[in-house]
Order: sequence, then structure tokens, then C-alpha cells
Amino acid sequence: MADEKKTPEREHQNITLRDRRKLLITGVHNVENFNEECIVVDTELGIVVVRGVDMHINKLDVESAALDVEGEIGLIEYLDQAAP
Repeated sequence: MADEKKTPEREHQNITLRDRRKLLITGVHNVENFNEECIVVDTELGIVVVRGVDMHINKLDVESAALDVEGEIGLIEYLDQAAP
């Protein structure tokens, strides 16, 4: 038998923004940092930075790997440039 290297499958990640006020991110590993103006999240597809005003985390569900945020969302970006 030849040694086969298996590439670990990535789980899915979704980012849903409703009316620029309610944000749901799935595929979350960890919230690295947060305050009312910036949230830094480690996800399946890389580090995501969310910027806005009066933001707060409603819920971080570790079982479903989901993050629920409310506030005035102004920017959502991935820090790394690597494509999945």
C-alpha cells in the first residue's frame, strides 16, 4: 500500500448580514478580540475582522460554531489573501 496523505476537509462557513445591523458567522473557531468597534474572529476560512459602531456579541455557540452580532456593521474583511 502506498502512503496516502489525506487533506483535511474544510467545513463550511457562511456570513449573513441583515440590514447592516445583524450579523451571523458560522464556522467560527474562536473570537480573538472584541469591543464595540471591532471584532476579530478566527474562522474555518481565516481571520475575519468586523468593524462598526455599538456592536455587541449576542451569542457565541461553540457546538454549532456560530457567532451572532448586532450593531451598525460597516466592514467585514478577511485578513489573509489565501483563497480556499
